Amino acid sequence: MHIKRTIQASIEKSLFKNKVLILYGARQVGKTTLVREILKKHPGQSAYLNCDEPDIRAALTDKTSTELKVFFKEKKFIVLDEAQQVKNIGHTLKIIADNLPSTQILATGSSSFELSDKIAEPLTGRKREFLLYPFSFQELASFYSEVEMDRLLERRIIYGMYPEIVAGKENTEINLKSLARSYSYKDVLKYQNIKNPDLLEKLLQALALQVGNEVSYNELAALLGIDKNTVASYIQILEKAFIIFRVGPFSRNLRNELKKLRKIYFYDTGLRNALINNLNPLDLRQDVGALWENFVISERRKFLANTALDRKGYFWRTAQKQEIDYLEEGGGHLWAFEVKWRKEKFRTPKVFSQAYPDAEVSLVTSKNYKDFIGAVKA
Repeated sequence: MHIKRTIQASIEKSLFKNKVLILYGARQVGKTTLVREILKKHPGQSAYLNCDEPDIRAALTDKTSTELKVFFKEKKFIVLDEAQQVKNIGHTLKIIADNLPSTQILATGSSSFELSDKIAEPLTGRKREFLLYPFSFQELASFYSEVEMDRLLERRIIYGMYPEIVAGKENTEINLKSLARSYSYKDVLKYQNIKNPDLLEKLLQALALQVGNEVSYNELAALLGIDKNTVASYIQILEKAFIIFRVGPFSRNLRNELKKLRKIYFYDTGLRNALINNLNPLDLRQDVGALWENFVISERRKFLANTALDRKGYFWRTAQKQEIDYLEEGGGHLWAFEVKWRKEKFRTPKVFSQAYPDAEVSLVTSKNYKDFIGAVKA
């Protein structure tokens, strides 16, 4: 089963343009599979180096340009998988960029806090970055028929879009729970020597239960018995590990619009469901609305990133609890989307229409979601 990743074309167009290419993505989203597909198009002149291997790390650590040139054996296209494992990797990549201009480096990293922090200064102006998500519904649409896509929708909402889960036919629940409690924590716990996995799991569970609602760091701190700054720090780390993402409030004209709270969603709803141990079918759940909202907004985020559409996402709510689930702003335009699982009608809050008369307002449901997430088959 091979599903082509949308981002592959953008990466290939960026090759040999005098830039170090950086591919970020959580563990198990398919980074290695993707780079190997790209390498197939460059037989004989490319090499794949796994930086989890001690000898590869040693060969790339604190080396001169001459030593690196000898090690690469005149290969013109080098993939450094899990490059964050190499000590002083930013310095090594800078030496390659400065002294081996005909050598294309594509480095991958499972956590932006480990790789991005190391390369930000050394590679200023010398890099281009990409982010690989779990499979998108848009990508699955290239593999499955429209009928199959409709049939698979509930399964994808419940079990998520990680490649191992999408491709697997057996032990799905076991594999998903293993993924949730193993791969997703591996980088997070290692970063800044976090030694309390129970606290981190409780935070994730609390966030999972608040999907679709505004999140208060003060309330989370009180719930977990820690201070607000620790909550903020942990959430930032979870973001950089590509487990969650934040959506802030939209505020421009009205005094009573919310300005400080934020919503937090999971990149993968399967991971979210596994964390709260709820893999029940939709007709047995109490959280269908929130789960659908998370799924659709996450898929929209993938679509925007994969197609390089420059839009920023928000939610809108007033102190009087008038709200719209999701907004996008870009190029001087404003789009508003209310996300409902079954509901087919939605009345735009009058105060929103008066404040933003030029905004385009749409309802996204399980009947018309494909347009919104770019999953309409050509």
